[in-house]
Amino acid sequence: MKPPLTDLPIKTADSGFYGGFSVNVTVVSKIIISILVVWCIFWPTQAGNVLGTWNAAILNNFASWYIWVVAFFVIVCLGLALWPTAGRLNLGQAGEKPEFSNFSWFSMMFGAGIGVGMLTWAVAEPIAHFKNNPAVIQGTTTALDANNVREAYVWSFLHWGLGAWACYAVAGLALAFFSYRRGLPLTIRSAMTPLFGKALSGTLGHIIDIVAVVATILGVAQTLGFGVEQFVAGLTRIGIGGLAMEDGSATTVGIVVALLVIMGASTLSALSGVGKGIKWLSNINMVLSILLLGFFIIFGATFFGATAFFVGIWDYLTSLPWLSFNVYRSDGVDGSEAFKLAQWQGWWPVFYWAWWIAFAPFVGLFLARISRGRTIREFVLGAMIVPSLMCFVWFAWAGGTAVDLELNGAANGVILDAANGDKIFAMTEFMLSPISQALAWGMAVMIVVLLMTFLVTSADSAVLIVNTINAAGDEGPKARPHILFWGAALALVVGGLLISGGTSAIQTAMVIGALPFSFVMVLMCLGLIKAIFNDGRREALGVPTTHSEIGAATPAE
Repeated sequence: MKPPLTDLPIKTADSGFYGGFSVNVTVVSKIIISILVVWCIFWPTQAGNVLGTWNAAILNNFASWYIWVVAFFVIVCLGLALWPTAGRLNLGQAGEKPEFSNFSWFSMMFGAGIGVGMLTWAVAEPIAHFKNNPAVIQGTTTALDANNVREAYVWSFLHWGLGAWACYAVAGLALAFFSYRRGLPLTIRSAMTPLFGKALSGTLGHIIDIVAVVATILGVAQTLGFGVEQFVAGLTRIGIGGLAMEDGSATTVGIVVALLVIMGASTLSALSGVGKGIKWLSNINMVLSILLLGFFIIFGATFFGATAFFVGIWDYLTSLPWLSFNVYRSDGVDGSEAFKLAQWQGWWPVFYWAWWIAFAPFVGLFLARISRGRTIREFVLGAMIVPSLMCFVWFAWAGGTAVDLELNGAANGVILDAANGDKIFAMTEFMLSPISQALAWGMAVMIVVLLMTFLVTSADSAVLIVNTINAAGDEGPKARPHILFWGAALALVVGGLLISGGTSAIQTAMVIGALPFSFVMVLMCLGLIKAIFNDGRREALGVPTTHSEIGAATPAE
C-alpha cells in the first residue's frame, strides 16, 4: 500500500498585489461578495424579495437535509473519538505538543465559536421557547407556564449543544489532520484529497475554497448582525441616544456607528495576528464572561438555574436521538398544526443548523490552527463536550433567571417584551436598578465591553481565516490591503443586509450560502474517515503515514 498524498500544489501569484494569494479564489470570492453588497445597498427591496424566495425554496426542499446532515456530523465526531485507531492520532507530527495552554485554547474556541451568541440567546432563547415550541403548538404544554420550562430547555440545549459544535469539530478535525499530519495546505480542499487527489489543485479545488469563503462571510455576518443590534441596544442603555428606534431595533446611524467601532477594532486586531490580538482579546472576554456568569449564578435564580442545568441535560440527552432525526412535515394548510410545526422548525433548528454550517469553515479552520499537537480524542472532547457544557451553563443560569422572573410574575413582561438583543440588558437593569442605578449602569457597560470583545474576536478571526483560505492555506502574515478589504467587506455585508431587511435578511442570505458548503462538509467527513482507515492499514504494513515520515514522497492516496 502506498503512502498518502503529501503534496497538493495550489498556484499562487509570485508578486504584485495578489502575491502569495490564489488569484482564482481571491478574485472570484471578492466579486461574489461585492455583488451581494452592491445589490443589497442599492436595490434593497429587490434583494430582499429574491433572497426571501430562494430561502423559502430551500426551507421547503432541504429542511430534512439540514436536520439529518448535522446528526451525521455528531455521529462522525463521537465515532472518531471512540474509535481506538482514530482517537489516539496526533493532529500533528509524532510527539508534537500543543502550542496554546488549555485555558487559552478553550477561551479562543468559545470566543470565536459562539461567544457573541451567548450574550443574545442565553437569555432570549429560553424565554422564546418558554412562550412557544412544538409542545405548545401540539397542546401538550402551556405557554409561559411551569409545565413548559423543561420543553424550553430541551430545544435551547439542542440548538447550542453537540450539533453546533460537531459542525465546527468536523471541519477542524479534517483541516488539522490533513494539514498538520500530511503537510497539505491549511485550506478546505485539502480535506478531500483521499477522494479527489491532485485534481483539487485545479478548478474543483478553487470552487470548494470559494464556497467556503462565501459561507464564512455570510455565517460571520449573521453573528455580527445579531451583535450589532445588541451593541446598539447596549449603547442606548448606557445613555447614548439616537442609535435605536422605538421598537429597539438599530437605526441606520446606529448600524454605521456600531460597525465602524467593531470592524475598526477587529481589523487592527487582525493585523496583529492570532498570537497577539486574538489571543489576548479571547482571554479578556473569557474573564469578563466568568464574572457576568458568576453574577447570574450568585444573584440570579441560583436553584432554578441548577435544576434547569441538570434536568435540562438529562432531557436533552434522552431526547437527542429523536430530536436529531425528526422532521416536521407541513400539510400546506396555513394555520394547521402540521404547518405551524414545520414553520417553527424552519425558524429554529433549520436556521441554527444552517448558521453553524456556514460558520464551520471559519471556526473549523480557526480550531485547526490552535489545536495542532492535540489528539483527535482530546480535540473532540475539547471542541464538543466542554463548549456544549459551557453553553448549557449560560442558558441555565442567565436564561433561567429570566424565565424565573417572568414565571413568578416579578418581571411582569419587562424581559419578555424587550427585543432579543436587549433582553439581557432589560434583565440586569430590572435586577439591579432597585439597589442602585449606578450599579445597573455599570453592569450595562461591562456587558457592552464584553460584547465588543466577542464581536471583535469573531470578526478579526474571520478576516484572518478568509485570507488563509485565499492564500492557499498559508498561515503566515497576510498583506495589509487584503485584511483591510475583508474587514470592510464584512462590515458592508452586515450593514447592507441589515439596511435591506434587518437581521432576517442576513438570516436568509446565510441559509442560502450554507447549503452548498453542507455538501462540502459531508465530503470532508468521508475523506477523513477514509484517510484514518487507510492509515490504520498502512501502520499495520509498516508504511509511513505522516509528512515527516514520508519526506519528499508524493504518491496519490
